[in-house]
This record gives sequence, structure tokens and C-alpha cells, in this order.
Amino acid sequence: MKKGQLIGYARVSTQGQNLEQQRVMLGKCGCLRIFEEKVSGAERRPELGRLLDLLRAGDIVTVTRLDRLARSTTDLLHIAERLKDIGAGLRSLAEPWVDTTSPAGRMVLTIFAGIADFERSLIGERTTAGRAAAKARGVRFGRKPVLTPEQVSRALTMIAEGQHPVTKIARILGVHRSTLYRALPK
Repeated sequence: MKKGQLIGYARVSTQGQNLEQQRVMLGKCGCLRIFEEKVSGAERRPELGRLLDLLRAGDIVTVTRLDRLARSTTDLLHIAERLKDIGAGLRSLAEPWVDTTSPAGRMVLTIFAGIADFERSLIGERTTAGRAAAKARGVRFGRKPVLTPEQVSRALTMIAEGQHPVTKIARILGVHRSTLYRALPK
């Protein structure tokens, strides 16, 4: 890997938290530039996007801890893959085993990628089995129906007797016309 710059990334989840400790640690380890943001890891992270867009081959993204960079193993692996494509590295100060500039660090991330893939497939299998078991027990998924069976029956009676147009029946029941249509038997 060609020698580049150490570039820091610091993030806190809420506006009330302070970036100072991360800023100091990243500065001490030699980061010439530090991208900072105050957003939850689940939200869009514009500064992380800017950092990734400005990286050059040989640069090393440095974080104080991995949870400041990624919200999950999968997210970390996506970011690491993007860094690899650019030719940049990743280093965590709190987790010394995360150093993709070394063969051992690359090996650890490769193992993590395999474990994350295995975990995803297990979760998918368990979810599918759990849904099937719940359906067999009679559990219904999705939102609770807006109209009760009695209201649907009343609407069917009014429609059959031709008392009112469907739009007025829906208004009487306090729902939108399309909600009534979805509730009626096919």
C-alpha cells in the first residue's frame, strides 16, 4: 500500500455529546484532517460520505473505535470494501486488530465478512421458520384491519340493497373508499 495521509473520522450520536475526546486522540496519532459529525449511526452520515469521496489510494481512515464508524458488522464490511476499492486503509485506535494496512488485519476482516454472511443466512432462516410457525398458529401479520367484520357485513348489506353509493357508505363508516374496497371479499 502506497503511503498516504492519516485521515480521522469522529462521530457522536446526539447534539449533546462532545467530539473533543475523539478529536484529541485522532490528533495525537497523527491525523492531518478529521471529519466530524453529530448524527446517529442509523441516519445518513454526510461527513462520512465526504471523507470517502475525498480519499486517495494510500490514505488511512482512522477512528477511535469501530462503533464511531459503523453501526453494524455489515455496515463495517461495506465501508471496508469501499476503502479497499479506493486503495485506502482502515485503522481503529481502540481495536488494534483492525488495521487493514497489515496482512493480519485484512485476514481478520475477511473472517468477519464470512461470519457476518453466515449470521445473515441464519437470521433469514430463523425468521422464515418463525413466520411459518406463527402463521400455522393463526397469527396474522401486518396492520390491524380498520373495519371490523360487523362493519364489513353492514357495508355488504348496504351495497346489496343499493341504499347508497360505495363512496357514501365509506363516509358513513369513517374510512376512505379504497379502504372499504380492500376490506370487501373479492
